[in-house]
Amino acid sequence: MLGRVANGIFWMYRYLERAENTARLLAAGHRMTLTRGQDAASAEWISVLTTLGLLDAYQRNHEGFAGPQVCDFVLRGKDNEQNVLTMFEHARTNARVCRSALTAEVWEAVNEGWMTLRELLARPVRDANLNVVLSAIRRESTLARGATHGTMLRNETYSFARAGTFLERADSTARILDVKYYLLLPSVSYVGTALDTGQWDNVLRSLSGDRAYRWLNAGSMDARSIADFLILDARFPRSLVFCYAAIRENLTALAQLHGHEGKAHENLRDADMRLAGRTIEDVFDQGLHEFLVEFINRNNAIAAAIAEDYRFIA
Repeated sequence: MLGRVANGIFWMYRYLERAENTARLLAAGHRMTLTRGQDAASAEWISVLTTLGLLDAYQRNHEGFAGPQVCDFVLRGKDNEQNVLTMFEHARTNARVCRSALTAEVWEAVNEGWMTLRELLARPVRDANLNVVLSAIRRESTLARGATHGTMLRNETYSFARAGTFLERADSTARILDVKYYLLLPSVSYVGTALDTGQWDNVLRSLSGDRAYRWLNAGSMDARSIADFLILDARFPRSLVFCYAAIRENLTALAQLHGHEGKAHENLRDADMRLAGRTIEDVFDQGLHEFLVEFINRNNAIAAAIAEDYRFIA
């Protein structure tokens, strides 16, 4: 496979995953603000923008943190180069460049998803249509992923697609956890209160893990058990351990196809060693923030090494 095509597939699926994760985060933030005062609601939207790395860009052009204004900026803002509509457009552009490597069903899912969102986001986002837009983003990303799983050959195209998906997903999970621990909670005096519980519930909802967590933990809501679930539970498809198992599987498949391993495999083994056998007590002893920052940096190093090993052409 040409490096240009590998790069296109890898980033197409990263953009699809990023768009869906952004929609989930906005939906959770919106849900949280409905039951809180204006100051608390503003703090919630600040945390969302911080998680997305968009706080500085937002503040350069906007005053205040009204929900519709924040959501419009994140979803379609012309002064936001990382808005969700642009993510879907980048995914579609990459899909068009790589159409010969995709099935018709995958191309149609991505193309129709982009057209649907372009129509929905042609006008400013308001409270009245926010849930419709966010549901559409999640649905269109899911349809593209389902078409991939149901129609694509298990070849190197599929492996690059899956590697991109799970690298992006792992990054999102780690960033949401990190922001919660350091920015969402206003004061240590809130630990164990209804506000604290509500914010941890919001983290789970951001990652579509609230129902699965409750099944496994009988409704218990505390920082350590939630962090354990999101970092180390191999049954949850958005946990760091699950994501890395999927990345390992697909990098192994690429190594077998190409007949050799590269720097990405070495980096992944190093990251695996830092996760294998670790307990949540080990993570908190190191410091959750320190652990997550280290994880994010290693995740980025693996992505860069994949690009280097397989000669991506941007």
